[in-house]
Amino acid sequence: MLSRHFLRGKVLQTIYSGIYEGTDPITLAKNFDYHMQRLNELGVLQVSLLPLLAEMAGRVFEESKGKFMPSEDDLNPSLRLVNNEYIRRMADNFELKKHIANWCGCWNTHDTLIREAFFDLRKRKEYQDYLATEPSFETDKEFAVLLFRYLMNREALSEVIGERSLLWEDDFFQIAQYNFMMLKSLEADGFDEAMMWPLMYDRRVEKDEEGMAFARQLLRDTIARRDETEELTRKYLQGWEFERVSRMDIMLINMAVAELTGCPSIPEKVTVDEYIELSKEFSSDRSRLFINGILDKMVAELRSQGKINKSGRGLVVYE
Repeated sequence: MLSRHFLRGKVLQTIYSGIYEGTDPITLAKNFDYHMQRLNELGVLQVSLLPLLAEMAGRVFEESKGKFMPSEDDLNPSLRLVNNEYIRRMADNFELKKHIANWCGCWNTHDTLIREAFFDLRKRKEYQDYLATEPSFETDKEFAVLLFRYLMNREALSEVIGERSLLWEDDFFQIAQYNFMMLKSLEADGFDEAMMWPLMYDRRVEKDEEGMAFARQLLRDTIARRDETEELTRKYLQGWEFERVSRMDIMLINMAVAELTGCPSIPEKVTVDEYIELSKEFSSDRSRLFINGILDKMVAELRSQGKINKSGRGLVVYE
C-alpha cells in the first residue's frame, strides 16, 4: 500500500539515523523492518477512531435520556451516526477488531477526548447535513470519510497517537492520507466481517512484498557501496570540501547511485527525479541543484563503465 517514494524516505531516515553513529548493517535492516511493521499500528490507531466515535455517540445519547428534565431531542436523538452502516461494517470486521484489540488500548484512557470530538462534531454543519440525508451505504460512507479527515485534524487526538512513537511525527499525515484513500476505495460488495483489512504493509499482498523487497535491497546496497560512491562523489566536488557537504545530501547521492546500479527495471530518470524530490523534503533549498549536478556527472561515468544496465519496456535514459 505504501508508495516507493515513501519507502525511499524511510530507508533514508533509517540509514541516516544510524550509519554515522556506527550502527552495523544487520541492526539497521532490523530497525527498518521494525519501524515499517509499526506503521500498521499507526494506521489502525487512526481508523479505530471512527467506530470509537460512533460508540461514544451512542453512550452520550443514552446518558442524555437520563437527564432530570430531558428534551425531545434528548429522548429521540437521530441515531444516524450510531447506525452508520459503513462504520458498523468496520466495527464488525474480524481482522480490524483483532488489530484494535492489539494496538488501540491507549484510547481506553482518553474517553474525554473522544467525547469532546463528538460534542464538537454535533455543532458542525457537515453533521447536520448528514442527518438530513437519506440513509444508504453511500451517504454513510461519504460522511465516514469526511469524519475521518475531521478526526485526523484534531490536535489532541494526534498527540495521543504521537506519544506511542517519536518516529511517527513525520509519518502521521502521510499515513492518514493513505488511510483516507483506502477508506474511499472500500465498496459495499465484499465489505464484511471476513474482508482482509487493508494495512500499510501486509505480507499477504504481493505488491507490498515487492515494495519491501525493493526497500530492503536499497538499504543493503546503499550501505555496501557507501565508500565507493563517496569516493566518486569527491571526484566531482568542484570548489567544495567533502567534509563540508551536508550529510543528508551525501546520503541521498549514495542511495541514488545504489538504485541506479542495483535496480535494472527502474529508469534512470525516475531514480534521479525521486532523489531530487526527496532532497526537497529532507534537505535544504540548494540541495536540489547540487544533487542534480553531481548525479548528472555520475550517471554518465557509471553508464560508460557498464555499471548501469537497464532492462524492460518503457525505460527512459537520463539525459
